[in-house]
Amino acid sequence: MLYHIFYPLSSDYSFLNVFRYITFRSAYSGITALIFSMLMGGLMIRMLMVFQIGEKIRDDGPESHAVKSGTPTMGGILIISSLIIATLLWANLKNPYVWLVLLSTVGFGLIGFVDDLMKLKKDEGMTAKIKLVLQVLLSLAVGIYLVYFDPSRSEYATRLYIPFVKEFQPDLGAWYLLLIVVTIVGTSNAVNLTDGLDGLAIGPIIIATITYTLILYLCGHFKFAEYLRIQHIKDAGEVAVFSSAVIGASLGFLWFNSYPAQIFMGDVGSLSLGGLLGTIAVIAKHELLLLLVGGIFVIEALSVIIQVAYFKYTGGKRFFKMAPLHHHFEHSGWAEPKVIVRFWIVAVVLAMISLSTLKLR
Repeated sequence: MLYHIFYPLSSDYSFLNVFRYITFRSAYSGITALIFSMLMGGLMIRMLMVFQIGEKIRDDGPESHAVKSGTPTMGGILIISSLIIATLLWANLKNPYVWLVLLSTVGFGLIGFVDDLMKLKKDEGMTAKIKLVLQVLLSLAVGIYLVYFDPSRSEYATRLYIPFVKEFQPDLGAWYLLLIVVTIVGTSNAVNLTDGLDGLAIGPIIIATITYTLILYLCGHFKFAEYLRIQHIKDAGEVAVFSSAVIGASLGFLWFNSYPAQIFMGDVGSLSLGGLLGTIAVIAKHELLLLLVGGIFVIEALSVIIQVAYFKYTGGKRFFKMAPLHHHFEHSGWAEPKVIVRFWIVAVVLAMISLSTLKLR
């Protein structure tokens, strides 16, 4: 909105030319989202307490988590509303990618919102099958647009770009749609599984989003993309304004979600954040890199898969003391803050390795 108001006036007022730059608008998009989420966070916590929208702790979870019961949840609404406001204020709203990530975020957020409401009313959320079908349909819609309705991507829409490899870029054809669906749905659910400790999920989300913000900017800049020999994606740089808003909103939420948490994000937060991260990775044509950038989420999801498979194979034995993996470390004697910070450290290291792949190819 501000871009459309002030940038046309730059011919008369030269100082307004700053609205032309993605870096300027990205910075203030993040600041706007941060301020809004911090100002509204306290109010949201009080409202959730008034309406008794609190977290219900599973009986089979760690005993130390019993004190978390009743903590306000569905704080993902704060994240989504903050990033939407900041994006609408600072982004170029004629950019189709901006609307694509916004719609993906809202769509996954609605799935999580309904799931959270059902848990509050019936103690059980959506069935896994219904939730998965909705996620697949939403991801498929994103994929169909990018593959078939985005003329700027026609030459490379279905090509797969592999980290550390320059020449080998296989064309997956229609199978690329499957990759998009697996990327977005898988990331959404992996973040959801990781959201089990105070600030555990939002930390790696911030780190991963910072990484992809840089990647988006580089992909959208012709000279940088040419220098790094990565695919130049016209208009992708503008998504950095959105992803910066995600960072700001997430930092504001972390202010209240850090240990001991005053609010939890709920499925409305974890599903939407995972969905938007997967969508950003697809837009940037760095889908496989998400396995490294979001390595914490991958490890957490794999720990659940391994636990379930091993349990069935051995007739009741457990591979981990408890899954997801963060609970295993809790049962091993690690204090909750130690688990959280160490997972964040791993996320930072993985992000740095991921960025190195832009040059090492």
